[in-house]
Amino acid sequence: MTTKSLLLACSVAAALLGTAPARAENLIEVYQDAVRSDPLVREAEARRAAALELKPQARGLLLPQINVNGQVATRESDGNSTFTQRFDTDNDPNTPAVIVPVPNTQSTSSDFWNYQAEITQSLFRWDQWQALKRADAEVAVAEATYRAAQQNLLVRVSQAYFDVLAAEDTLEAAQATLEAFSRQLEQAEKRFEVGLIAVTDVQESRAAHDSATAGVIAAKRLLATSQEVLRELTDKDYKSLVKPAEQMPLDKPDPADEQAWVDLALANNLDVIAARLGSEVASANVKVAEAGHYPTVELFAQRNEFDSDSTQTNNGLTGPADASQTQDTIGVQVVVPIFSGGVTQSRVREQVQLHRAAREKLERTMRSAERETRDAYLGVLAEKARVQALQQSVKSSQTALEATEAGFEVGTRTTVDVLDARRRLFEAQREYARSRYDYLINIVRLESASGGLQQDDLDAINGFLTQPTTLPVVRPKS
Repeated sequence: MTTKSLLLACSVAAALLGTAPARAENLIEVYQDAVRSDPLVREAEARRAAALELKPQARGLLLPQINVNGQVATRESDGNSTFTQRFDTDNDPNTPAVIVPVPNTQSTSSDFWNYQAEITQSLFRWDQWQALKRADAEVAVAEATYRAAQQNLLVRVSQAYFDVLAAEDTLEAAQATLEAFSRQLEQAEKRFEVGLIAVTDVQESRAAHDSATAGVIAAKRLLATSQEVLRELTDKDYKSLVKPAEQMPLDKPDPADEQAWVDLALANNLDVIAARLGSEVASANVKVAEAGHYPTVELFAQRNEFDSDSTQTNNGLTGPADASQTQDTIGVQVVVPIFSGGVTQSRVREQVQLHRAAREKLERTMRSAERETRDAYLGVLAEKARVQALQQSVKSSQTALEATEAGFEVGTRTTVDVLDARRRLFEAQREYARSRYDYLINIVRLESASGGLQQDDLDAINGFLTQPTTLPVVRPKS
């Protein structure tokens, strides 16, 4: 049955029941909800936008710097001083002069303003040139980190989406098992009442029923947890999702070469790229720190202008004391660092160690990317074979259960045999459902590890999803 036919059938059935069907949302729609809502991606986007400002900041330091400062003020000053003065008593050179201390009282009242305009242009600043180069790497790191966050969201949405579907399948199988055990317990009690079986068979059936009840509770809890994880990403609750059809295609990775995927990961994995660029940033930091040993040369020009309207009183004599001045200066300033208490050397050693740490992080990231790629590649192959094996296991377990129930009816099998057969069927159904989703998740992980994961890959997987399913309500009522 096609998706359109299935949705039409669901609509007709819902209309007959008098209720509207819940719209099933697929993987791409859930991903788009997450893009609009996920805080991690929005955080990475904001950090990327902030990092883009590093380049103009570093470039701006190499351009002319213009500053103007000034003030307008009123000043009042009062002071007393004493100075000595020589007085000749007459014109006779033989008569000694008289040295008299003369007191001086002075007060000044002035309104003045001044300003200073200065322009500087770096001629040689090694640290600023290295900072400009570092800014390019820092912007590239932020871009790689942002793209990695986008890829990570694709993985997280896929994982959460299929975890919900797997939990829903597990709950469905657990409820079916509980219903079967409930019927068997009821039959066992009736058989015991008429003396056809021993009380131990009833106890075995009751134990299996209680265990199945606990299994349903655990399955509901798992489904609720999975739904919460998905809601955390999208800030939205989903009533119905679309799951894979029973006949889902199982393809091998393309290319079917493990080492080829590893080579792609080492070249294109965004975490590796970010770590490699981070090492370049650390190397640039070493050069910036080393610039503390180098001289700096700057061209500067200054203009100072001063004007004052003042009144001054000296020993009771009052008069104007206005003043004004204009001064222009142009020159080259050279600063040669001689000794800074060992601070520059310490900063260089610090940045050298941080560069070493960045190189070790790069090595760790490359190893991690290789491990994740190999694991995802083998995971796709293993889950493909596992899906096929578990599909057959479900059929075999169903056949075994039917044979065991038939044997029980004729007395060749016991209640324990029937219970064990049902448990095996439940486990096979649960594992089969999980393996199908793990296969799809490993495809996403492989593309992410190799650095090539895009929404188009989710579109391809979304094409496998053709069967709408309504999620049961598992939250307890408040």
